[in-house]
Amino acid sequence: MKVLVIEDDPSVRTLVKAVLEKNEYNVDIAETAQSGEEHAVGNSYDIIILDLGLPDGDGFDLAKNVRDKEITTPILVLSAEQETDVKIKCLRAGVDDYLTKPFNTEELLARIEAISRRSGEVNGDRTLECGELKVDMLEREFWVNDTKVDLTNNEYNLLVYLLKRKNNIVTQEEIAENVWDIHFDTQTNYINVYISYLRKKIRNHSEDEYIDTVRKKGFIIRCDD
Repeated sequence: MKVLVIEDDPSVRTLVKAVLEKNEYNVDIAETAQSGEEHAVGNSYDIIILDLGLPDGDGFDLAKNVRDKEITTPILVLSAEQETDVKIKCLRAGVDDYLTKPFNTEELLARIEAISRRSGEVNGDRTLECGELKVDMLEREFWVNDTKVDLTNNEYNLLVYLLKRKNNIVTQEEIAENVWDIHFDTQTNYINVYISYLRKKIRNHSEDEYIDTVRKKGFIIRCDD
């Protein structure tokens, strides 16, 4: 697995690089936002590990710029910021996971493995299907009625989670913790927003309503396979 580490703190950078290489990852290093973006756009990586506070730019903007260029490489943020609103801002910028500093190196490795599983890079079924819906987890592609539909990383990860639990109700708390690894805040509606995004994209190519809201319980994706 090839990893890009974008981190300006030499001690953190050295630690992350050493831990990853010890576990047989190939690691590239970038110390600035500009260099990191050039690496991310110009090369192919399995995961990007990103610091938010870079000397020449903001990690939020870097993540958004990478996503705007249709780079779908999973992004794991390492940051000392612990506030939920910062994590939500990262998720909305296209980040896949968030780990606060200081961190345990075993947790870092576990999160990388979890992201890989969600990305379809680890052994398992390559495709998920539900009626007219199909996800190719190796290529990270979504199809409705044989039409390819573009999803953001957050939309994709949410859809995969629902499909893996098809015909079962999942709560907002489960989605928040398993898809984005944050504790659900009842004052925010970001999960409803992403559910709405998915519904709209499915409706554009299908007459069937796949994702239902179950009052006071959560959501379910109904499949008659």
